[in-house]
Amino acid sequence: MLQSKNYKFWFCTGSQDLYGDECLAHVAAHSQEIVKFLNDSGLLPYEVVVKPTMITSEVIFNTFRAANADAECAGVITWMHTFSPAKSWIHGLKELKKPLLHFHTQYNREIPYDTIDMDFMNENQAAHGDREYGHIVTRMGIAREVIMGYWQDAHVIEKIGAWMNSAIGVVESSKVRVCRFADNMRNVAVTEGDKVEAEIKFGWEIDAWPINCLTPYVDAVTDDEANALVDEYYKKYKIILDGRDEKEFREHVLVQAKQEIGIEKFLVEHNYQAVVTHFGDLGSLKQLPGLAIQHLMEKGYGFGAEGDWKTAALLRVMKLMTAGKKDAKGTSFMEDYTYNLVPGKEGILQAHMLEVCPTIADGEIAIRCTPLSMGDREDPARLVFTAKEGDGIAVSLIDLGHRFRLIINEVTVKKTEKPMPMLPVATAFWTPKPDLETGAEGWIYAGGAHHTAFTYDLTADDMVRWADSMGIESVVIGEGTTIRGLKKDLKLGEAYYKN
Repeated sequence: MLQSKNYKFWFCTGSQDLYGDECLAHVAAHSQEIVKFLNDSGLLPYEVVVKPTMITSEVIFNTFRAANADAECAGVITWMHTFSPAKSWIHGLKELKKPLLHFHTQYNREIPYDTIDMDFMNENQAAHGDREYGHIVTRMGIAREVIMGYWQDAHVIEKIGAWMNSAIGVVESSKVRVCRFADNMRNVAVTEGDKVEAEIKFGWEIDAWPINCLTPYVDAVTDDEANALVDEYYKKYKIILDGRDEKEFREHVLVQAKQEIGIEKFLVEHNYQAVVTHFGDLGSLKQLPGLAIQHLMEKGYGFGAEGDWKTAALLRVMKLMTAGKKDAKGTSFMEDYTYNLVPGKEGILQAHMLEVCPTIADGEIAIRCTPLSMGDREDPARLVFTAKEGDGIAVSLIDLGHRFRLIINEVTVKKTEKPMPMLPVATAFWTPKPDLETGAEGWIYAGGAHHTAFTYDLTADDMVRWADSMGIESVVIGEGTTIRGLKKDLKLGEAYYKN
């Protein structure tokens, strides 16, 4: 289900006809060479497509309009090989609706000291042309990424690749539809929000459905369909009976299989890519969906618990942003639970009552079936595991009433000192950067939620780019963060986004 189109990015080189046809021929040839090198590097998640040189306002306008209309175009990369008068770009930039990267590079790496003349200077003047172009983009207030560096350098190409992943998040965001079975958990504030404003800002469509609109889909799943999925579970995961009868255990797993199949059929039929459930409103469902939701998240669906539609949509976007990543380590719904405050061993135990995505698992994944005090239903089957070690980010989108804020905390996931055999849920244990005290205090000052979308495969910069493109505030808590500095940033954000 985790599918995005075969996206491409258009490479648009700026110039003009002041220097003659020979110069323009060189510009076109150089652009083609650069694009071929980028594509052949193996460092980009998506293909770059070179477009004819942009030499007039009409060409630029028509190219950007075509980019908007092309469903496979996920963004535009611009570079001014020579001087390109910025007024030529105004109408095109006003038209462009796709993510924009200003690639500030140069065809030649080194100044040819022995042969350089004015013809060379006029042809290779990105240091001049890119500043002219950059000025007009800034003056027009257009969100874009600026990357400076030589086009053959790996770290520069990797920056372009990171921007591409953020651009996918922008393009795909407008296609996210969230199905909410039941409302938010009663009296909980942070999981609520303005759904109309969310659709205006992010393009997310958030629809509520009574849980009993789902149950006919679950009830219609045949035993043969469900048993086939249970067999898949049993091949894929270890079974921990915890003393339960094997046949009775399988019946509990069968319930989850029917729920997964029924929920996915509903989502596909109604064109939803993210789903929200709530233990307080299960209708005639026999169990709270646990393993069912975990397996759906593994397929790429977004999820939020207790009515948390913001995290469900954000998780779907982040999964799509990581879809092009090689050796991805995983992306999941997560929740802060409890602290370890022993000096030198500080951290936060992350989990949820059931629903943590197995893409983040390290090693063995098992199915367990144990009681759940919430929901007043049968004991639900769920996947249990511990998360991989490594750096990641925990992201929370909150509604402050007059605007949205994206809070990003850099974290380091570690192994717990000891196993937790009595805890029948998937877990991660991490220490927020720069340290637990600063990270937790900063998160609370910023108003962060207890639910997050967590990933190993994106950086804080990736999510800041996404927030900038969406026109919302972003707050990063990481290395170098101080509470004094964070408070100042929050005050500045309040002033900047006041209107």
